Amino acid sequence: MAFTYRRIFSYFLRGLLFLTPLAVTVYVVYAIFIFLDNLIPVPIPGIGILMVLALITFVGYFASLFFAKPFFDWFERGVFKIPLVNLLYTSIKDLMGAFVGDKKKFSAPVIVEISDSMARLGFITQEDLNIIERPDLVAVYFPHSYNVSGNVFLVKREKVKSLTGVKSSDVMKFMVSGGVSPLLEH
Repeated sequence: MAFTYRRIFSYFLRGLLFLTPLAVTVYVVYAIFIFLDNLIPVPIPGIGILMVLALITFVGYFASLFFAKPFFDWFERGVFKIPLVNLLYTSIKDLMGAFVGDKKKFSAPVIVEISDSMARLGFITQEDLNIIERPDLVAVYFPHSYNVSGNVFLVKREKVKSLTGVKSSDVMKFMVSGGVSPLLEH
């Protein structure tokens, strides 16, 4: 009898391991879709999100035109003058630029030697720290596992080794998953 209960419990856990990530992923995608779709209230489901995507694309196109650049520069200068808004705006802009901009920051995965028996994975975010009179240091970002946060450490160059043969997205997934996701060689 106990064997049957253990087997049923094992099947339950296996089902839980399969369904939980699937359900959470579907819920998050659904919640994002509903949020974006409701930004522009239109009675037909899905049209709001298409309008938001079209608006974002249009603003991106407009911002790339040479005659529109002064307007965007003027707008940013105005935002930079507002104390708290400046901090929030520039932080979000830099973070977005790190992932999708021309100067992607999380594209250089490294391994940093912490001690003889321990190392951490991270991403170089700044190569040149002459501004703080420390040309011997680089800025390395260490994401936290299972969280959307991390720490930046200034590390001696000789302690940092570039990782070749792995994609930066695989390294990020490995770190954010707490080391559970595999590092794939490419």
